[in-house]
Amino acid sequence: MISYILNKIFYALLTLFGVVTVIFFLFNVLPGDPAQMMLGQNEDSEQLAIIKKKYGFDKPILTQYVYYLNDLSPISFHSKDQENYTFLSEGKYTASNLFNIGPTQVVLKLPYLRESFTKQGKPVTQVLSETLPNTFVLAVAAITIAILIGIIFGIISALYKDTFLDKAIQIFSTFGMSIPSFFSAILFAWFFGFLLHEYTNLEMTGSLYELDNFGESMYIKWKNLILPAVVLGIRPLAVIIQLMRNSLLDVLGEDYIRTARAKGLTEFQIIRKHALKNAFNPVVTAISGWFASMLAGAVFVEYIFGWNGLGKEIVNALNTLDLPVIMGSVLVIALLFILINILVDMIYSWLDPKVKLQ
Repeated sequence: MISYILNKIFYALLTLFGVVTVIFFLFNVLPGDPAQMMLGQNEDSEQLAIIKKKYGFDKPILTQYVYYLNDLSPISFHSKDQENYTFLSEGKYTASNLFNIGPTQVVLKLPYLRESFTKQGKPVTQVLSETLPNTFVLAVAAITIAILIGIIFGIISALYKDTFLDKAIQIFSTFGMSIPSFFSAILFAWFFGFLLHEYTNLEMTGSLYELDNFGESMYIKWKNLILPAVVLGIRPLAVIIQLMRNSLLDVLGEDYIRTARAKGLTEFQIIRKHALKNAFNPVVTAISGWFASMLAGAVFVEYIFGWNGLGKEIVNALNTLDLPVIMGSVLVIALLFILINILVDMIYSWLDPKVKLQ
């Protein structure tokens, strides 16, 4: 187990390093000057020079890359010169001084994702902390709907193989997989949020937290979760139905299932005690992949329903060239994928004792 964890940590750091490198050079060669976008209409040459010096934009691209790695690293090096970008200015982040190497401080800190270019210097970590929980709630709701309905329909479809019920479920799942999420979102918002609003009391757009009528405080509006969660859950639901059906049919054809039937166990006992656990492996893979994708930002769904999550924030950041928010979001997404993959490996070893963690 220890060697497995160390192995995973090593590959996780290697993966994150690759992601950091790719996104930094990819987004820093985009057309447009971030310093000019930050100043907007108030741009002048003197202010432009100050902004470029403050954020290190006046340095060569490789130097900026090293600065970014230094910001992200928990153990980082900082100049005592106030004119240097790496100077530990007050309020930049909390750091514990480890030791000094001449004019350089070596400190221990949390990874620094910098500040948003377009949100009046708001830290990227604060932007993510305000949007990621909303996406997490939406993803959990959507995947819960997909799991509960998908597994039940998959079992029913396998038990009634080649019947009308099985064929109807297969048509539904094929239809669900083929419809793009943005089309489903528009259709559901228009039909349930507009045409049937009088009966459903659902809105076409809305997020988890909304201002009260006096504009003084926020409150949770759970009904705004229904439509985006259902739309986001349609495609994973369709995939889970297909995987559960096919996997369960394969398991039910195994010799040990025939032996269980010969011993007089009922079909319910066979499925509950023997078949389900062994049929879950491909389903777990699908669930983990879809859940990670949802956390990565259900961009179209969040944008169409006005859900203030990570996906909507990424779209807004791309429109305004807010590079720190884009890069910070991608890094968090990559980290979530890595953590979910490790969790899935552990679940595999529990479902199938033959699978060893190594």
